Amino acid sequence: MNQLGSTDLKRLHRDWRRRSTARLSVALDGVQGPFNVGGIIRTAAAYRAEHLWLTATSTGPDNPKVAKTALGTDRYLTVETEPTMLECAAKAHDRGFRVVGIELAAGAQPIHTLDLTGDVCVVVGNEDHGISRAGLAACDHVAFIPQLGRVGSLNVSTAAAIAMYEWARQQW
Repeated sequence: MNQLGSTDLKRLHRDWRRRSTARLSVALDGVQGPFNVGGIIRTAAAYRAEHLWLTATSTGPDNPKVAKTALGTDRYLTVETEPTMLECAAKAHDRGFRVVGIELAAGAQPIHTLDLTGDVCVVVGNEDHGISRAGLAACDHVAFIPQLGRVGSLNVSTAAAIAMYEWARQQW
């Protein structure tokens, strides 16, 4: 088995893109680690997210470490910064997105049991404190990622990537 060349890779991705017209966006509630933000941006671009909302306490794409990790993929996203997650969620709702927080919180559903079909804005929170209390209240749904090992939580960029993949998987 050989790796795909650039033309075959473009065909493969084009075929998968055609399987859904649903829209994805991402909101970062106080995510501060520049490598986490850069990784989330790159994954969001890979999953055709159209919008990235950042709270004022999040690190933005203009940070050199974010740019190094994102590798220029921020150009595929519309990026907006709002004062709080409440404003980010309001903007997402105004644009027709259901807002889904990814958080280890009381009442959260396992992500694979939540209906993620259609237009969704995935929300992830600060590396230490998670999504703010007000941010959680602004979410339409809150999901968690079931884990089997002895580690209690995931890195925020990994959790965001899993959530974006689950959104895409459910569209297919």
